[in-house]
Amino acid sequence: MQIKCRTAGMAAAAVAVGLASSSALAQALVKIDGSSTVYPITEAVAEEFQKSKKNAIKVTVGISGTGGGFKKFCRGETDISDASRPIVRKEMEACAAVGIKYVELPVAFDALTVVLHPSNTFAANLKPEQLKVMWEPAAQGKITNWKQVDASFPDMPLKLYGPGADSGTFENFTEAITGKAKASRGDYTASEDDNVLVQGVSRDKGGIGYFGFAYYIENANKLKAAAIWNGKRFVAPSAKVVEDGSYQPLARPIFIYINAKSLGRPEVREFVYFYMKHGAALTKEVKYVPLPARIYEINSEHVNKMKLGTVFRGAPEVGVRIDELVKRETMG
Repeated sequence: MQIKCRTAGMAAAAVAVGLASSSALAQALVKIDGSSTVYPITEAVAEEFQKSKKNAIKVTVGISGTGGGFKKFCRGETDISDASRPIVRKEMEACAAVGIKYVELPVAFDALTVVLHPSNTFAANLKPEQLKVMWEPAAQGKITNWKQVDASFPDMPLKLYGPGADSGTFENFTEAITGKAKASRGDYTASEDDNVLVQGVSRDKGGIGYFGFAYYIENANKLKAAAIWNGKRFVAPSAKVVEDGSYQPLARPIFIYINAKSLGRPEVREFVYFYMKHGAALTKEVKYVPLPARIYEINSEHVNKMKLGTVFRGAPEVGVRIDELVKRETMG
């Protein structure tokens, strides 16, 4: 099953993943919102879960970005929040203020991918410092031409496309590239819908943007992925380099967060267990990197034991490798 089939209709603010029926009002409901990056995995799991339940349980999956998803989650509006970065301090405090506790489950790894127009041959290899020149706050209104980024680049207008401020991908990228989460120029085309970014870069010869690896793979016929300097060599994004830890600093774990109170409802609990049982296969299907099998088992144990909170420090982290994540989860 292709991602483009799974992701049809992503422009909608919320996507209902179940088939309507005459008994819809009697259906048990699981409400999910958050990251557009995590969306393809969660939507795939939701679709398969509903089939297994013969649509007796309805799952809705929204896309409002990681930050937007956490706002809803910490208001008690959703059962599960998709997140392309760990929960941060202000969100932890917002949840705590209204008594919302949660279980944090990593579900996959992603290669945050820098994309170019397919005709771009001069920027096929990029260093983080070149990306910083383009994206740092000081570049706003000033760095508008590729030649300003590097003297060897052509005299061509520079057009930037990226996620909005509520996106976890935005926070990951800025932390890794500019050195501070959310520190970015503001004069670029922003959207929480990655398909909008795909269309922008694919139509603009001077375009450059970034989003999750799955969206690049889905649109590889329209885009070119830049190889990124990891301090030793240029590395193009792929599942292999995410697994071996060489795609740095733009590899990252992605998550779901479950409201602890919601886990008291059988439909939510069944969905989470289904996610952990089938998530690895569906993660591969939608072109992300699954975690080691043991992590999904540990996740289920954490749900059983109601292990609350986060193994992260409440701030964006760059360069977390799969082996480091395994260590944190195992010790946790």
